[in-house]
Amino acid sequence: MSYAERLERLAEHRIGLWDVIGSAVRRGSLDQSIRLANHNRIEQLIHDFPNLEAIAFNGSTSAAAGRKLIGTGHRVTLVDLPSSSPANTRPFAEKAEAWARLRPLVHRPNRSDM
Repeated sequence: MSYAERLERLAEHRIGLWDVIGSAVRRGSLDQSIRLANHNRIEQLIHDFPNLEAIAFNGSTSAAAGRKLIGTGHRVTLVDLPSSSPANTRPFAEKAEAWARLRPLVHRPNRSDM
C-alpha cells in the first residue's frame, strides 16, 4: 500500500498517528542518540479529542516522553508497545503479540461510516 492508502486505512479504523518528538538533533537512527528534542503537544490531544479512548506508544522513548507530557488525571488508556523499528531486535512474533493488545481498542468501520 502507498503511504496515503495506509493513512486512509488507519482513518477508517479511527486510528490517528502522532509523533511525540517534533524535532531533534540525532546522529544515526537510534533513539538513545536523540538530543535537544522538541516535543509536540501530545497532551493537547486529550483536550482536542474528547472521545479519544487510547494512546499507544511505539517504543520506550516515545512512551517515556509521552507519559511525562500527558501526565495523570485523565481517562485515556495509555499502552506502551515495543518499537516497530528494525533496530529493535526482539523477534517479530514477540512484537506482534504485544501489538495485538491494541485489537480491542480498534473500531471496525461499518458500512454507514464509509
